[in-house]
Formats: sequence, C-alpha cells, structure tokens
Amino acid sequence: MRKREKETILITGGSGLVGMAIDIPGAIKISSKDCDLRNTEKTLSLFNKIKPDRVIHCAARVGGLGSNMSYKGEFFYENIMINTNVIEACRRSNVKKAVGFLSTCIFPNDVTYPLDEKKIHLGEPHGSNYPYAYAKRMLDIQIRAYREQYGVSYVSVIPTNIYGKYDNFSINEGHVIPSLIHKCYLAKKNNTDFLVWGSGKPLREFIYSTDVGRLAEWALYDYDEEEPIIFSTSHETSIRDVVCLIAKYMQFEGDIVWQTEKPDGQFRKPSDNSKLARQLPDFKFTSIDFGLEETVKWFIETYPNIRGFQ
Repeated sequence: MRKREKETILITGGSGLVGMAIDIPGAIKISSKDCDLRNTEKTLSLFNKIKPDRVIHCAARVGGLGSNMSYKGEFFYENIMINTNVIEACRRSNVKKAVGFLSTCIFPNDVTYPLDEKKIHLGEPHGSNYPYAYAKRMLDIQIRAYREQYGVSYVSVIPTNIYGKYDNFSINEGHVIPSLIHKCYLAKKNNTDFLVWGSGKPLREFIYSTDVGRLAEWALYDYDEEEPIIFSTSHETSIRDVVCLIAKYMQFEGDIVWQTEKPDGQFRKPSDNSKLARQLPDFKFTSIDFGLEETVKWFIETYPNIRGFQ
C-alpha cells in the first residue's frame, strides 16, 4: 500500500459488520445514531463539519431474505436516499477518494456464471430482493456518472456474503449466517429443535468481515478504476454445511429440522475474483471454518449485548 498522509477518514455504517472490521487508526466512524443519512441536509451538514479527505461508505439498510421480501419499499427508499446523499455530500465537500459498497445481489438472476464485474446490468436481479438490488445498482451508476462529469476518484466494491463479529443477529431481519447462529443458540438454550428455512442446498460465497475490512482499506488507497471490483474467495459453501459448522461450534446436539416449505432464495451465484487476484495475488482469505468458529465464540461471549437481540 502507498505511504499514508495524515488525513481525515470517514466511515459510514461504522458500527456495523464491515465498519467495525475496518481498522484504520484515527478514522471517524459514524452510525445512524450520529446522522440520518436518508436526510439530505443532515448528511451535507455532517460532511461540512467533519470535512473528510477520504470516505468508505458502507452504511445501508440491510437484512436477510425474509426482511427483503417483507419491506421492499423501505429497502428501496432508504438505500437510494442514503447512497445518493452520501456520494453527493462527498462531491460537495471535495472528498478526494470514496469507496462505495455494493452487493452481489445486484447481479441479474438470469446470467451466465461465474459473475464478473461486467455483468451487473445485463438483466433483472432476483425477485426476492430486487428493490434493494436496484438501489445498490444505482450507487454504481452514480459513482460512474460522477467520475465522468466531475472527475472524482470514487470507486465501488462488491463483496459476497459477509459474516463475522458485530453483525445484526436478528432472527427475522438478519442475513443467513447471523440469524442461524442466533437460532442455534436459542435452540440449545431452550432445548428445542434447530429450525432452518429451506432445503440447505443453496450455495453461497462467504467472506469473513475482517478480510473485507482489509480489502476496503486497500481500495481506499490503491484501487481507482471506474469498474467495480468483486471481493470474494470464489469458494462456494452450502447452507447445509454452514448449519452443520454452526451447530458444531455451538456444541448443539439436538435435531436440525429443515423447513423445506420455506423459500431457498437464489440457488447459487458464483463469482469470478480473478480481477482481485491479479491485483492482490498474495492476499490470504480466512477459512469458513475458522471464521465461523470465531464468530460463534464472539456471539456466545457477547450475548445478549448483540444487535438483533429479541
């Protein structure tokens, strides 16, 4: 990485999964408690006060399959407003480098695999979370448009399914891994079955939050292409294997019940991380086994002081 100057770094979504994983000394981390980024004037006021030189924008309204299907309007509106306001505030306050976080859900549902950076806009996203996906796609469009008109050095990154400490472990609104960890914990505590949505057959590429934090810092200083870049291990793991690992590290010995009448979501969406591998050939990803073991351990030690406690 390049030699760092003394600069003001702002991280939106600083109390979330990715924000907490980004370890830049002296960085200012803000959460929704500090500023409502859906509000244009409040966002501009915050940027005028902080005057950041560089920004990592990972604030978002996020959730799992059930939450995405239940709150489609809210997910679209809130994410469109957050992204639009933050990137415009970056421009108006002369931020010299910004990194915006997209998501693999932005890719078309009907597309040839593996996914790569050139396939983002080739079709409709999956119907289960299309409002969130379109809102995230527009962040890519906004960054590209601003680069072309204003000459700014803003970039976007596409992490695959992130998991780790400080996630939202809500059973109803969390992503798949944190909600499963919480479910398993309660099943063990209450001596009940571990109920899991779907068949367990879908495949996902999971990436540990610490790895994403390291990659985000790299992008902030060393990536400056108009095209987004995928942050992925390119290793697929089935939901069934994830469930078994969670049960193992939770030391859950009860029955795992697969609720096959519930939706599975998209079956698989493998990605091509060759662009990242070319730029960072020596980057070492955390294994899913170690990452899940660490996350389950942290959850047990932290509970009930977690996001998503019910």
